[in-house]
Amino acid sequence: MEDKEELSYSLHLSNDKNKSKKARRSVKNTETGTTSLSNNAIQNHQQLSKVDKHNLRKYDEEQELICTIKGTSSIVEDTKNLYLELFEDARIKYNEKQTRNDRKIENYFNHISNDNKRDLACEIIIELDDMDFWADKDDKFKHKMTEVFKEQILDLEEVVPNFKIANATIHYDESSPHLHIVGVPFKDGMKNGMEKQVGKSDVFTKVSLKNIQDKMREYCINSFNRIYHLNYTLKAKEDGRNVDINVANMNEYKKFKREQEKYKKQLKELNNKTDELQNKSNEINDIIDNLKPTIMNKNNYSISSDEVDKIKKYIEQTNDTTSNLRDANDINIVLKRYEDDLREHSNEVRNLKKKIKTRDDRIEELEYDLNDANDTIYELEDKVSKLEETLNYFKELWNKFIKFLQDKFFSSNKYDNIINDLYEEEILDNNEIDIIQNNKNIDKSDDFER
Repeated sequence: MEDKEELSYSLHLSNDKNKSKKARRSVKNTETGTTSLSNNAIQNHQQLSKVDKHNLRKYDEEQELICTIKGTSSIVEDTKNLYLELFEDARIKYNEKQTRNDRKIENYFNHISNDNKRDLACEIIIELDDMDFWADKDDKFKHKMTEVFKEQILDLEEVVPNFKIANATIHYDESSPHLHIVGVPFKDGMKNGMEKQVGKSDVFTKVSLKNIQDKMREYCINSFNRIYHLNYTLKAKEDGRNVDINVANMNEYKKFKREQEKYKKQLKELNNKTDELQNKSNEINDIIDNLKPTIMNKNNYSISSDEVDKIKKYIEQTNDTTSNLRDANDINIVLKRYEDDLREHSNEVRNLKKKIKTRDDRIEELEYDLNDANDTIYELEDKVSKLEETLNYFKELWNKFIKFLQDKFFSSNKYDNIINDLYEEEILDNNEIDIIQNNKNIDKSDDFER
């Protein structure tokens, strides 16, 4: 299985897709030391609709790559129903105390949506590790995260009891599985206004977000290890998202690291052999110093067979040690060159990931711009349709008016004075009187309209 022992964990409160690039950059500088942005949420019905379209992939044909584990196929309806569940009793009780109708709240969901000082809902995104970890995992392995994320939504409502979840959907169509949670934070026991109200700023603070992430990350790794039958640990929390390249994930690098450990062991053995050779060298020197010349020729020396064996063994050991030492030095040179190349490659990969992230952000912004444009088109089409209905109504009314004039005013001289008055007041001109009087094609009334 994977040699990597540590996983990163991300839980952030926001919906970056509805916000500016500046807001996304500020995520990395929050005082919580997390990826949470404390002033970023779903502010109204329009933004909730965008989240609905994005999270449930309603703008493409890849719904099969998402998995909704809480809620339905409409985040908007899920949130409206949650509002009724949380606030309806408090709304009715509040209205009963009001003596003026203009102070009553007819619909709390719409009331908050129209209040630019409060947020309608919040989105939390949870992700375990990054694209490097998930890149070589098959679909079966990835989809086991469904059980992990199911436990996360139960854990979240336990850790934050004043946050109720309307919809939770997993995305498996991106580089790593991640969970989108849309819910409503609330505060209870209020003396002013409704007893129970939306309360994002009361529930999610800089301190509480840090505590929430500390607990949720522990719950997540425990669930992951139990469900996957693994024994991973969590990386230490870092500011912002973890974008560093973990070179331990690279198969070739791990192979060389294992080779390096093997050769380190060999180098240690070589050091021991070197010490032995030093002792043997002293012994060989003693043998040479004690050689005696032969009687027949003083340039020749006599040596025993034992001493010859000792010299041969010394030579063999020297050759063996020299050969091993050369191999060990060669692999260190190769490793040094490989690590230099790997370091340069890691920088290139890091830069590419940044470019990809920038591109993905731009694509998502364009998708939302397109959704906004489509919404505007739908609104304009609706207005055009209503205008056409109004135009058709007045065209029909004009035709009836012309017919009435034909039938009444010009059937006798009884209305001559009225016709003259219309002419003098410039309500009708000669051409129009001629059209009516001569019973010409009523469709020519279009000319009059133009």
